[in-house]
Amino acid sequence: MTDLSKPPLHLGQTSALPASPEAAVLDYVPNPRPGKPYLVRFTAPEFTSLCPVTGQPDFAHLVIDYAPGETIVESKSLKLFLGAFRNHAAFHEDCTVGIGERLFAEMNPVWLRIGGYWYPRGGIPIDVFWQSGEPPAGLWLPPQDVPGYRGRG
Repeated sequence: MTDLSKPPLHLGQTSALPASPEAAVLDYVPNPRPGKPYLVRFTAPEFTSLCPVTGQPDFAHLVIDYAPGETIVESKSLKLFLGAFRNHAAFHEDCTVGIGERLFAEMNPVWLRIGGYWYPRGGIPIDVFWQSGEPPAGLWLPPQDVPGYRGRG
């Protein structure tokens, strides 16, 4: 659960890219519309991590959708967290699901889903999806609109 008594670490400050996803500190601020069902979407079309076997870079287009609870994630801290994966070696499944699980555990949204649309390595694109459960009734869920691989972009 998030401690809102502490001010955001990154907002309005100069912040270096964390050395690892584990070292990254995500900031959360109070939801400005608590009790209202709405969707927040973050899109990271240039996400990178490293292959844990070859050390070669892997590229993905991430789409994170969530229905806020009491807090929202501060976007600069999310950008730094995602950037910390640049030197992190993990399989696509671990990166995608791990990001979703960490956000869900810390922010405690009503609902969260993440789509990881990974570019081909060895000729095979891998798409990874995770969600925290069923979306709330009445929540507008736009499609993620990332095309199946055909020169994705």
